[in-house]
Amino acid sequence: MSENTNNAGMPVDDMEFEAPNHAWKTLKRSWLFVSNQHKRLAVVLVSVCFYTFLSILAPFYSAHIVDLVWSNIKEAMSNGTAFSITWMSGGRDIFFLLLIYLATALFYTLQSLLMASFAETLSLRLRTEISRKLNRLPLSFFDRTKTGAILSRTVNDLDKTSEALQTGMLKLFTSVGMVIGSLIMMFRFSVMLTVIFLVFTGISLGTTKLVAAKTLKAALKRQQCVSNVTTHIEEAYSGRTIIKAFNQEENSAQTIHKASEELAEATQKADFMMNAINPAIRLINRFGQVLLAVFAGKMLLDGALTVGVFQAFFQYVNQSSEPLTEMAYMINSMQSALASLERIYELLDEEELSDEPALPLAVDRAEGAVEFRNVRFGYTPDNILMKNINFSVKPGQKVAIVGSTGAGKTTLINLLMRFYDLNQGQILLDGTDTTGMTRSNLRSNFGMVLQDTWLFGGTIAENIAYSKPNATREEIVAAAKAARVDFFVRTMSQGYDTMLSNDAENISIGQRQLLTIARVFLCDPAVIILDEATSSVDTRTEIEIGKAMKALMKNRTSFVIAHRLSTIVDADLILFMQNGNIIEQGTHETLLRAKGAYADLYYSQFA
Repeated sequence: MSENTNNAGMPVDDMEFEAPNHAWKTLKRSWLFVSNQHKRLAVVLVSVCFYTFLSILAPFYSAHIVDLVWSNIKEAMSNGTAFSITWMSGGRDIFFLLLIYLATALFYTLQSLLMASFAETLSLRLRTEISRKLNRLPLSFFDRTKTGAILSRTVNDLDKTSEALQTGMLKLFTSVGMVIGSLIMMFRFSVMLTVIFLVFTGISLGTTKLVAAKTLKAALKRQQCVSNVTTHIEEAYSGRTIIKAFNQEENSAQTIHKASEELAEATQKADFMMNAINPAIRLINRFGQVLLAVFAGKMLLDGALTVGVFQAFFQYVNQSSEPLTEMAYMINSMQSALASLERIYELLDEEELSDEPALPLAVDRAEGAVEFRNVRFGYTPDNILMKNINFSVKPGQKVAIVGSTGAGKTTLINLLMRFYDLNQGQILLDGTDTTGMTRSNLRSNFGMVLQDTWLFGGTIAENIAYSKPNATREEIVAAAKAARVDFFVRTMSQGYDTMLSNDAENISIGQRQLLTIARVFLCDPAVIILDEATSSVDTRTEIEIGKAMKALMKNRTSFVIAHRLSTIVDADLILFMQNGNIIEQGTHETLLRAKGAYADLYYSQFA
């Protein structure tokens, strides 16, 4: 019995006890998915067979060599001559044993390399499929799916699958063959010794299973405590300003201290159980080895065993005991990999965006005429949000969309950009039904500035040029000047080559907003969408942006979502939304004269 009890000593928080819901279905799909690698897998299986056969053959052949050498030693001692090994008397056999060990190492290396290549190729293909899939999924999927769940499938599940294929699957194949082959040879040598070995192996496995279940609970408790501590620390770090402003430093520290104490207690218990199991299993193995040695020694003295068989039997003991103790971990590892594959396939099976038209209509440079005709939309078929939306916008007009939070303002813009498909009706751009256009062609006519800024890790120039990657530096600077962003960029040490990282924390929120506005200036769209674009800048900067916007919106259609009604009094058309529907529309003056919902909202802001 080997001391290398990996299953017992494996950190339980690293062992995922997950079971797939449809194991055979997942296996069949995976087999078809890797159809181009079936030959490689066949070579792996052949290599595993040869590796297992040679591993079983080596101890058996070594028994013959040891007996031969021992016989020569006794013959030399009885004749009073010096013992020596020649090519014919042992040397040839030792050389052949060396070849067996070399061939075993060769097949092990071959199967490891091929299996690693297979696993990484599969992982790369799945990662590529997921990447393509994410670009084809509708926004409704991201609305209902947590970011962490997507990241877990694209990172953790793929890594888990790859690791399980490289180690667990290969070990499972070799272990099964090794255990069966070793037990057959052990029974061939001695039935009694083999039964003793199996008895102590059963005790070892039973103890491992009993303790592992309790250790798993302790490890899960520790993971929960780790998550709790991480959450409290993240909250304290993110809200450090608020904590200091309200003098809550002591309460925050006490909360973290309490969570840390719970983590320390859980960790102590989990570590003790995980570190105690190895000595316990090792003690059981020692008893088994001592008992085997006593019985085998007696059989050796009685002549029932030869010296070669004696050492070969203990080689088989080591070869079979380690895979047996690892078997539970390997099976759990493969089950966890199948469960991960199921989650990946669930993502790949998500409903995609509707197909692009077979013969798409093209609007290369729109004039900016927009019309909603009897538009009906709901995020789910049984929950219709918008009913019979109708309005038209002429090229160059400014349209303001107002209403309370949740009224459907952003949803209206999302429909315009075709982030969601309509349940009924039409949206026309220059008289062309947008469903007849490709999404790429449609969105190339729009420029969008959102309330939440998004900047990626890169230079300021690269962030501005995101809307037009092939833009020249002169075009980037011109767009920056138009957005009133050139001045603050030139005050930075590297100017337009200043690197933005860590959520662009090296510039202010208002400056980030200005950069996103410059990004829209650069692409020079026919239709502009501003979703509270000036909400994060000061009044003076807002005035400057307003001047730039006025120049930019000249002869261009613009849609402005605003809560401050003072910024949209000059709009050509104001749409007042409530519960997803347009209840009033018209100019500022006509809506005030109507003394309806818009007038009430306007006067409430200036009361």
